[in-house]
Amino acid sequence: MAQKITVKTLQKYKDENKKFSMLTAYDYSTAKYIDEAGVDSILIGDSLGMVILGYENTCSVTMDEMLIFTKAVARGVTNAFVVADMPFLSYHTDLATAILNGGKLIQAGANAVKIEGCNDYIIDVVNRMTQSGIPVVGHIGFTPQSVNTLGGYKVQGKTDDALINIKNQAIALQNAGAVAIVLEMMPENAAKCVDECISIPTISCGAGKYCTGQVVVSDDMLGKYGEFKPKFVRRYGDMRKFILDCATQYDRDVKSGDFPNSEEVY
Repeated sequence: MAQKITVKTLQKYKDENKKFSMLTAYDYSTAKYIDEAGVDSILIGDSLGMVILGYENTCSVTMDEMLIFTKAVARGVTNAFVVADMPFLSYHTDLATAILNGGKLIQAGANAVKIEGCNDYIIDVVNRMTQSGIPVVGHIGFTPQSVNTLGGYKVQGKTDDALINIKNQAIALQNAGAVAIVLEMMPENAAKCVDECISIPTISCGAGKYCTGQVVVSDDMLGKYGEFKPKFVRRYGDMRKFILDCATQYDRDVKSGDFPNSEEVY
């Protein structure tokens, strides 16, 4: 029987130069199947705002919504390391609110929380959360909650100065107590440089193959969210077509009188 994956497990992957997998999940059954498949970590991403709730971006997701989805996912997981995104403005106003909201996500079943960005205040948040027993995963490079100030979905770390800045952020997050760091939308060699300058795991989200872990949105990987496919996602299925085909056939069978048949009634 597989053992529960913890922060120590992920660190061991980094120390032994091994890779680990991470996928998003937003509901009980999907989390259960991903866990059974042996995926090492599950992220309840605020990407649920777009793929589940139909929002334009992640900034509309609330703390109450994250708690509902975190509880659902946690109930379906036995072995995977569960990380929950802290949504926009849930940790930005003051340290007390940040710690309270982080603690709520842990109480909801997460094993760690993920926080975007890196400045003096964020470093204080990571430090205080760590002291409070809340493991924190950092997130730098492209940070979706800052899409409005970044001017859109743009690759980060393309210049020497930008790369130096991201490396300094990674070191600061590590020193503050972060257990891992997501690097999003960065050139592969830039992410490699960041990974080599810290001793905690890095998780690539469109940042190439040199990170310890890889994460993608499961709806993108499964082909369920058909509106957009990021460059860095490989599709392993076509759930959009599967759902359309099944729903079309069901509709046809109901209207023709074929469903239900004699074996499908009491």
